[in-house]
Amino acid sequence: MSRPFDALREQLLGAAEALADGPAALPEILAGMVDDVDHALREPLEIFPVCHHSPASALAMARRLREKQPKVIYLELCEDLAPLLTELRNCRLPVALQAFASELEGFAKESAPLSVVAPITEASAEYQAIAYALDTPGVELVLVDRSTDHVFQWQPDVSSSAGADDPQGEDALHGDAVGVEIGDLRPRFAELEEHLLHHGRVRHWSEWWEQYVEQPLAGADHDTYRQVMVMIGSLFRRLAPHDSRRFASDEDRERYMWTRIREHLARSGADRADCLYICGAFHASSRVPEAGSEPGTPDFAITERTATTWLYGLIPSSHSAIEAQFGLAPGSVSIAAAAWQKSLLRTRVKPFSLAGQKKSGRKKAAALPAPAAAGPVTDQLSGYLTGPAALDALDEEELRGWCVDIVRLARRNGYLASTADAIAVFETSVLLAGMRGRRRPTPYDFQDAAVTCIEKETVPGRRDVRRLCEILLGGDRIGQVGYAALPPLARDVYDRLAPLGLNLEQRTIQRALLDLAAQPELTACSQLLWMLRYLLPDQAVRPIMGSRRLGEKHIQESWDLDLGRHQRTIIELGYEGVTVEQVLEQRLRRSAWDPKATAATALKAVEDSLLFLRSPRLTDELGTRAVELLAAERTVDEAPAVLRRIRRLMAHYRTTEPALPAWCERFVTEGYAHYCTLLPTAFVADDTGVRQVGAMLGFLFSMESLALSLGCDRTQLELAVRQSHPEAPAKVALLWAARHQLGALPLADLRVRVDELLANPLVVPAVPQYVSGFVQALEPVPRLAPFVVETLSKAFGRLPHPVLLPWLPTLITTLRSQAAELVPVLTREAGRTFPATLAGIDAWTPPWRSRPSPATSAPAAAAVPGGGPAGALLATHPEAADGIAALLGIAGEWSAPATTVPDSAAADLLTRHPETAEAVSMLINA
Repeated sequence: MSRPFDALREQLLGAAEALADGPAALPEILAGMVDDVDHALREPLEIFPVCHHSPASALAMARRLREKQPKVIYLELCEDLAPLLTELRNCRLPVALQAFASELEGFAKESAPLSVVAPITEASAEYQAIAYALDTPGVELVLVDRSTDHVFQWQPDVSSSAGADDPQGEDALHGDAVGVEIGDLRPRFAELEEHLLHHGRVRHWSEWWEQYVEQPLAGADHDTYRQVMVMIGSLFRRLAPHDSRRFASDEDRERYMWTRIREHLARSGADRADCLYICGAFHASSRVPEAGSEPGTPDFAITERTATTWLYGLIPSSHSAIEAQFGLAPGSVSIAAAAWQKSLLRTRVKPFSLAGQKKSGRKKAAALPAPAAAGPVTDQLSGYLTGPAALDALDEEELRGWCVDIVRLARRNGYLASTADAIAVFETSVLLAGMRGRRRPTPYDFQDAAVTCIEKETVPGRRDVRRLCEILLGGDRIGQVGYAALPPLARDVYDRLAPLGLNLEQRTIQRALLDLAAQPELTACSQLLWMLRYLLPDQAVRPIMGSRRLGEKHIQESWDLDLGRHQRTIIELGYEGVTVEQVLEQRLRRSAWDPKATAATALKAVEDSLLFLRSPRLTDELGTRAVELLAAERTVDEAPAVLRRIRRLMAHYRTTEPALPAWCERFVTEGYAHYCTLLPTAFVADDTGVRQVGAMLGFLFSMESLALSLGCDRTQLELAVRQSHPEAPAKVALLWAARHQLGALPLADLRVRVDELLANPLVVPAVPQYVSGFVQALEPVPRLAPFVVETLSKAFGRLPHPVLLPWLPTLITTLRSQAAELVPVLTREAGRTFPATLAGIDAWTPPWRSRPSPATSAPAAAAVPGGGPAGALLATHPEAADGIAALLGIAGEWSAPATTVPDSAAADLLTRHPETAEAVSMLINA
């Protein structure tokens, strides 16, 4: 029995024999292509091969749907995404169907979150089928591709697959999600692709496809389109490496889809003649044993899904995001969209579109005609392959419009373009098209000509000519998810920000002015904006005026809101919770209980909970977690952050609460014992910096009074300091400051040690390190600021220039890197020490020179206390003065106080006017 393609098969085999020096597999490939076409067309269930984002496929699909009017459509798309399709009518294309999972069961925990996106554009065959099925009564749409869970089950390395490079700018709309390729049709054989691009005189695969497939098939009938697409898919399938993991995965997908189709046919009893199977051309020529709709065909064993809970939604997409996701040439999707609109006008095909979808000027869909009867399969390939390519002729009006518009757009962006440049672009476009074997310049030819004729040595603005051409030829259309299709959290955000009176769906930056004193009802909006500021990227919600810190309260705020361009991030927040507060609480808990969390991380979570949530229960839990983390730490790397945050939190509680919370007291006692234990090791460890040791001492000295009142022992700190024996100069200076604070090193002895350093030529190069240590000591011992100024002044005054100048840059760099935040303290102290005017410098004497030395200070110490009540009080109770004198290293003896002589003038005044004294006496006695 003869078959429709026998003549073509013999013709191709004859051509293979004529090419005797060709590859040995050539006859098998050529004959196999014809067999694949014959096999696909003999399948009772009609297979419709497509290429994703192909205007030719969309046109052929719209024609076939009106002719056949199928009752069941099987679509190559993840089967668990089916409930999202009805929400497309509430969106403006392009958008992407998304499945998202942050809590994984059955996958590696470190690979979270997992995300899959399937972009949908108007110029795609899949959208035509979806619109037809959803708006036509009695039509059932069945998604048959593997589920989202199986996508990652079949990935050899989930973490590497889900962690693709994150594109920048608008390309980041899909983030690091795995893209589901619907109808992907690119040669898997690199040599073939290189051969096609070279002989087709094109640079990109998208340009070759548009030139040699899109244009010839745009006006082709259904049989020709179907046979050509199956043949192309068969060619690429046979040339693809069959031993690759991807090829095996593609075959498993084909087994999966045919198994689902047969299950639905058996369950529904649908007639195969009323069904249509839409898949990529690569899958249309499948010859796996499980392919086919016959009841006796073996099924594929489909594994169970994991326990992972998947969340589903729609996110905005864009042409550039699709191009970046699937490796297409920049501008190819925009060019395809423009070609789709032009083809609709030329062919007068009525496309399908979802009722109620956002698009200006959408007309009501035409009524469907009576379905046409299917005719016998005839060979259309022979005529298509032997005939010349039906390429479009030159459209001078279209090309002139492009040239005029690109010159106008270039002028607007700073280029010195003129009418002569428009003429040059026109002629160059025609010339390039002729050199590349085509009569009509393609958008790629026009783009190359514009770059050649207009772009000069530099780009005057933000956009080059290539980008201007992409904008001109269609632009980067960006989709939007409608309010009704948003998750509850996103709708709640828009509802709660409604009092601002702004259109938050616009893709422009909008300024929000909040006068909280005049409009107290906007306080809730302010609170929500600060939470969004914490959760969303920096550019989505940006404060211009106002801040959120502990102890601050603003009456006016100003915000720049760009929620329209960050709609995807708001939608993905909805996958984590129902409200923003719930998501924020989960984030804070996750950060505090992360395996890599530290005490500083937990304290930050405590501070954020106070700022944004104001939940005492959550704050206490986070504070308790901070105590646990501090006790478990074995390093002091984050001691500065711990000190800074606990000081801020304690200052907040002391001004707003009657007493410190229990976790805060536990943190102080635990930290006191913890840092005392680690102090000797930190002083000598090479990997512990002077900044960390200074922060430890700052914690111990600043929290000492509270820690002692809570039961800590000061002896522990004294022993820790005595056991510390550092060798680094900066840490030695810190140790001296600590001993001085504890009273073991008087200030006079500290001056002697510094003087010895400055007098030793071998130690002078290390003086900047000592100074850095003293500056770090201002954190735990702030009263040393005059002494540090004194030390620097002595160094600048005593050291000669050959010694001073070499270590001066080292001093500056050391202070900048190790004590930048403490230099202002030093500067203010210097301002108080040195004279403020130039005239005062000549008569100024440094205070450390005018101060008597310890040897001559004994007579001063034995001075008689001044007269009056103060002198009598000191003489009666000398213990406090003796303690201070011992701390300062001053020895002396007490003498009898002088007799107090009353002031006669004051006594006479009180005698003549006793009323004031009597009133004060009555007030005190009362």
